[in-house]
Amino acid sequence: MTPEPVTPEVLRFWLALLRVPTLGPSRGAALLQRFGTPESIFAAGMSGWRSCGISETLCDLLGQPDWAGVDDDLRWIESATPISPRGLLLRDDARYPQSLREIAQAPLALFYRGHAELLQTPQLAIVGARAASAQGVENAQAFAAEAARRGLTITSGLALGIDAAAHRGALAAQGATIAVCGNGLDRVYPARNKDLAHAIAERGLLISEFAPGVPPKPENFPRRNRIISGLSLGVLVIEAARESGSLITARLAAEQGREVFAIPGSIHNPLARGCHALIREGARLTENVDDILAELAPQLRVAAAPPEPGVATVIDSAASGAATNAPQDDLQRRLLEALGHELVSLEHLVERVNAPVEQVGAALLTLELEGQVVASAGDVFSRLHRRN
Repeated sequence: MTPEPVTPEVLRFWLALLRVPTLGPSRGAALLQRFGTPESIFAAGMSGWRSCGISETLCDLLGQPDWAGVDDDLRWIESATPISPRGLLLRDDARYPQSLREIAQAPLALFYRGHAELLQTPQLAIVGARAASAQGVENAQAFAAEAARRGLTITSGLALGIDAAAHRGALAAQGATIAVCGNGLDRVYPARNKDLAHAIAERGLLISEFAPGVPPKPENFPRRNRIISGLSLGVLVIEAARESGSLITARLAAEQGREVFAIPGSIHNPLARGCHALIREGARLTENVDDILAELAPQLRVAAAPPEPGVATVIDSAASGAATNAPQDDLQRRLLEALGHELVSLEHLVERVNAPVEQVGAALLTLELEGQVVASAGDVFSRLHRRN
């Protein structure tokens, strides 16, 4: 599918349509099917909109396009750089993945920062608890790193805990990762993942169906979960409570015909209960990346090479060789010494190493990518001590 080039004027009407409150992808798709283009939708007027059976409230909203917001969107798009491209990907664009186009409530368009061509690559979604355990974070990083090394793009939601660990694992393995956001891409949520989001924009891809300026409202995140699962061949759940957004993503995946994988855990760990429930419902019990590749093999052309020496693929296995390297600069060494065996806040770490908070944050991100430090909610960090 090769669409006609989108002119600036056509783009303006698309952005105006996407900014109509309460429109949603289903009603938007119905209006496009009826009138053909966003410009024709706005030109139809009250009589045309009423003939489609939509509410008076929505008719009023269509009659008052947010042109100021459109101008903001255009400025955001035009501020792209060669290092971090950005733009709007329409549903009839050849780069828009067919797998996502076919799901219920497929987004009319996607805003993006980074390398949109990654949407065409085979993807594995990795999701799980925000308040993950150190072992859960280690598992997420190790599975993401090995799956990325074997040719899969790692897709997740940029949340704290398992999501962030999965993105970091893929980046640490020099692999590809996609973050699906529940807010406009002019901001990072949660703010603590700012450095990670910038790294993804440079080396991977950030996407959102929400226009720049849209805040991270709670109702946005269940909506973005259908995109995470819709992009992916399968969804791996690593730690999840019985009622969690991760289980929503897994169940959406099952409804969309995707494979669902879950890592089991201790019966005493409340974050294992969601995974156990998924396994009882038919999810594949997963112990290593080969379990995933074997299930996805019919859909993949992924190298079936064995793991490189030292790369972790099995639960509780040792860290990869890259993750056990000694810190490369003095600040990283001092941070590891300051962490010791306890949980330490970012504020206290800044005091202990006597360095600017920006430098401490950058060094902590490097240590997280190397699998030597785990970040927890509330800007609290701990050193990850691995078994030999």
